[in-house]
Amino acid sequence: MHPSLRYLQGYPLPIIEQVSSLVDNGKLIPWFEQRYPHRHSIKSEKALFDYAMEIKNQFMKKTVPVRKVVYDSKIHLIHNALGLHSVISRNHGGKLKSNNEIRISSVFKHAPELLLRMLVVHELAHLREKEHNKSFYQLCCHMEPDYHQLELDARLFMIYLDLKGSCTVEEK
Repeated sequence: MHPSLRYLQGYPLPIIEQVSSLVDNGKLIPWFEQRYPHRHSIKSEKALFDYAMEIKNQFMKKTVPVRKVVYDSKIHLIHNALGLHSVISRNHGGKLKSNNEIRISSVFKHAPELLLRMLVVHELAHLREKEHNKSFYQLCCHMEPDYHQLELDARLFMIYLDLKGSCTVEEK
């Protein structure tokens, strides 16, 4: 099995076999580029914060505030998936204050916009639902109806990047 297929751990065997066939036959890169010909223009952290707040305000106005939304080059893509949410608690004048932060893997700075949106939706959903349970995925699908397909496509994007990285300069 191709090492890039590690991003599909937990997916049903028929999906893994389909993707494996695309990889083995050199068809995943052209398929992905045809499916997602454009990349988003949300490069700065201010633009990412504004993008996330627009989605939050549309679907989750009454949830806790988010202090920071950033691209993070230190996220381990296998162990932490593709993004992180964290609550940072600080003691301030005898009161415990919490700040919610969202961190998106920096490889998604150059991703298709729909894949970035799926990650932002995922991390925003954690503001209300901490666990990956039925309520969590219902909320994700409420904010992004194609959530499950986009989650798979984000993993295919990681495989795509691995394959592009293994191409020679002439092939790129």
